Amino acid sequence: MSRFFHHLLLFFLHLNYFGPLVLGIADSSFLFLPFGNDLLVVALVARHHQGYLLYVLSAACGSTLGVFFLDLVARSLGEENIQKVVGRRRFQYLRKKIGQRGAIAILLACLAPPPFPFTPVLATNSALGYPRRRLLLLVGISRGTRFLIFGYLALRYGPAILRIAKSDNFKLAMTAFILLCIVGSVFSIVNWVRKSRVRSPVAAPP
Repeated sequence: MSRFFHHLLLFFLHLNYFGPLVLGIADSSFLFLPFGNDLLVVALVARHHQGYLLYVLSAACGSTLGVFFLDLVARSLGEENIQKVVGRRRFQYLRKKIGQRGAIAILLACLAPPPFPFTPVLATNSALGYPRRRLLLLVGISRGTRFLIFGYLALRYGPAILRIAKSDNFKLAMTAFILLCIVGSVFSIVNWVRKSRVRSPVAAPP
């Protein structure tokens, strides 16, 4: 499994500036990858300080594209089907909390660490008809701010971060983290497909 982690990490590192873009799309759509792009940005900036702003821009664009795909699906499903995906009780709770404060909810979802419900908050806003351009603008700004902070930490503590990344304990922890993400992603995708499937009404018998 450590070989798998090594090859997976090398894959994203070899993508260089496209790595955060690809992972950002996955991270902000339907997959379960908490801190995934944060860690990638830190690793890339720690290795190549000169690419700091480009890595941040790539990650922010990836997150915005991921949310765009999520928004397309959530709007097409509508409130009723989104309730099936995120849970009726959670949807009603989010709907009540969001109210006229959709922008605040979006900013918190993009900036707060797990277990803050990122996907449910974004999907609920989209299903309730929050303006798409404003949604994507807020996501781009807030995610960009988040990656700027992580990138700055990598600039400041780069050598220490690289030493930690090379340790066996870190590799073991990341292997467990990847397994958790795989299991969570499979569950998330199956949940979206199964619960959001629109069934045609069965015709009543004559």
